[in-house]
Amino acid sequence: MAGCGPAIEPPHKSGELVVITRNSPNTYYLDREGQPAGFEYELAKRFADSRGWKLRLEVAEDLDALRSALEERRVHLAAGWLAVTPERQRHIRYGPSYAEEKEWMVCRDGIPRPQGLGDLAHLRVEVVDDSSHLETLRRLQGHHASLHWVPMRVSSEEELLERVSTGLTDCAVADEVTLNLAKAYLTGLVKALDLGQPRLIAWAMPWRAPMGLRDELQAFFTEMVASGELQRLQSRYFGWQEPMGDVDLFHFMERRTERLNDLRGLFYQAQVETGLDWRLLAAIAYQESQWDPRAVSPTGVRGIMMLTAETADRMGVEDRLDPRQSIEGGARYVKLLLSDIPERITDPDRTWLALAAYNLGQGHLEDARRLAQSLGRNPDAWSDMRDVLPLIARGRYAAKLRYGYARGGEARHFVENVRLFYDMLRRLEPPYVYGFASVGPGVPGGSGGETIIAP
Repeated sequence: MAGCGPAIEPPHKSGELVVITRNSPNTYYLDREGQPAGFEYELAKRFADSRGWKLRLEVAEDLDALRSALEERRVHLAAGWLAVTPERQRHIRYGPSYAEEKEWMVCRDGIPRPQGLGDLAHLRVEVVDDSSHLETLRRLQGHHASLHWVPMRVSSEEELLERVSTGLTDCAVADEVTLNLAKAYLTGLVKALDLGQPRLIAWAMPWRAPMGLRDELQAFFTEMVASGELQRLQSRYFGWQEPMGDVDLFHFMERRTERLNDLRGLFYQAQVETGLDWRLLAAIAYQESQWDPRAVSPTGVRGIMMLTAETADRMGVEDRLDPRQSIEGGARYVKLLLSDIPERITDPDRTWLALAAYNLGQGHLEDARRLAQSLGRNPDAWSDMRDVLPLIARGRYAAKLRYGYARGGEARHFVENVRLFYDMLRRLEPPYVYGFASVGPGVPGGSGGETIIAP
């Protein structure tokens, strides 16, 4: 009966397009600059702008809330990376499809790899409750009666993949895009079984959506495909995703010989300007770009320190692909982030927290620190924060945070890798000491008494 009540005014009358979405890596989140980001957000913003409408975004706590908003006609569209399924098509109307997804049974590395669905009988399989993956499992169960699963009331597949990675469960169902994003910072995830043909992804509308809105959607996606903009947007958010894997010592040593020698002087100069250990800055640069000054990501970050356009502007960097400007700008940014960390926090925790902010953004870091305090953990200690950071990607926590969802697990992975690279460089490379003064602040774990004179 809710669908029979008064509907929201069409956007061509109100001038406002109301879209409901979810906090997740492939839909909507706030980036490290605190700005709205995400594939679905950008697509919805382009649709609204192209029609001269203002975009109002609502964030659903879970799929049930998203579906209710549609059925009650409180929104015009749902843009939540929604698969088109027969069951859903009975209740909602879909716009043109703009992507495909494959479903995978993802299992933990180390357990006997299932060769077929029958091999899952003695394994714990988890799936997001109320998700479209349930339809797939029910269909497959018709041919494999031994197939069983545990529905989990979580906000995203990402949480289940973390449970697989940490050994809390054996397997989980996830789509390929989410899996590739998660593999950037979670280890031990194995694509075990392909669950069938790719499924179409599309925006959803209330069943009785105005014909005018449906026509506008069709025209918009036709324009996006014809111009190549849809493909470019997909490449920006998904085309670059590659698992980082474990640290490859051979490649690190090879690039140290081939690339670091040409950059060492620039790192020295950045240390002179900021007082930060050049080896720490070099470790950040290796993690970001493998010391490639021309590195460019489709997500918009570029250069040896992989600066965003906004960070580059703040740090006075005119050309992010100029290695001198990038290194000095990145060093100034790290220094700025360090100054935002409370003075009571000492090194090395101070530096590791600043590095988390470098990857995640200061706002998300403060969200995580407040969460740590509420959980009885120490927000000033990296040993506690490394455990808390992944929680800000979980729906039940993210919904209560000021800045919402963020890939905290990725930030933890970033810091831990930088720590490892930094430790290796401290063993392999002498400190740079200008004049006769030892290296100053910003040398976490250093003795402070090294007095090698730099050339």
